[in-house]
Amino acid sequence: MEKRFMERVTAAADLQDEPIPGLPLVEIAGDRRVLIEHHRGVTQYGSCCISVRVKFGTVVISGSHLELARMTAQQLIITGKIDCVQLERSGQ
Repeated sequence: MEKRFMERVTAAADLQDEPIPGLPLVEIAGDRRVLIEHHRGVTQYGSCCISVRVKFGTVVISGSHLELARMTAQQLIITGKIDCVQLERSGQ
């Protein structure tokens, strides 16, 4: 219900390109950095694959020399050679 309300407010304010507060935001900077905001923790960690839980599934980052450069309760930054960023939806 809260999500629909925020979508209506965003649409009414003509802010459709702006992220909805509280929803995950994934930002890819070239092929060397991925920022994820509003995450729910790291579920897999390795130099070739890092998986991060978000509200509606898992974001999987594949590549080489991957590392978690920074992590706070709200955001994390993954660096390395990024080959693929994929969203795997959960059964919600």
